[in-house]
Amino acid sequence: MFINVTHNFQKECGEKDADRYSKKLQHYHQYLWSKSLPNGQLFTLTCSSQNRLHHKSGLGEFYLSSDRAINTFSHWKKTKKIADRFPTEEINHFNSLTETIGAIMIWPSTRVNGKTTINGARGMNSKISDRLDLTIECIRRFYRDERSPLWETFRRYQKYFSLFTNFKGYVDFFLLQDAVSDNYKSVLIASPFDDFHSAPIPKTISEYRDYMRQVSEFVNARNKRIAEFCSG
Repeated sequence: MFINVTHNFQKECGEKDADRYSKKLQHYHQYLWSKSLPNGQLFTLTCSSQNRLHHKSGLGEFYLSSDRAINTFSHWKKTKKIADRFPTEEINHFNSLTETIGAIMIWPSTRVNGKTTINGARGMNSKISDRLDLTIECIRRFYRDERSPLWETFRRYQKYFSLFTNFKGYVDFFLLQDAVSDNYKSVLIASPFDDFHSAPIPKTISEYRDYMRQVSEFVNARNKRIAEFCSG
């Protein structure tokens, strides 16, 4: 299957939520993540209603949904004034890049005990602020049995995370190698970040520029990795 890593899913859907309404995005996820798990068992996804993905086998039953997972901070009230000081073309390019497949993830979409999902917790927790790099850092700590702002949320989805055996298995499965160090022992975290002590949002032009640069490098690298995976 050909994956267009430059396709802007939100532009495709107009004002509708691309995670929910883009059939192309749903089929991209189905193709990319239907493959062997680290333990060798096949993880096959089928398309379900509301653009969800479904897996049912001896491994368990899982419903998953898409998440355009990177916050550009260009529309947030606290950061919009900073973003507005950049050239419009630069901000538009950044926003468009984060609407491509390299900036998009899938998470379990079924609530456990009526509590928020991973997708919801990422957005509502001010110490994550919808940042993918910090979410990956929380996943790294979870596999090491270390606390993080998403610890309790991840515990509810222990069965899902166990599919990937360990942090390396998770990273390799979702083609996130460009978000971690070569030995998988650390996550490449964009600034600003103070070990989850405060909201990790850019507060200066310099911080915003650094954040935009590091995030863009990751998304471009993951898009390239996804294209190579599909062509291989």
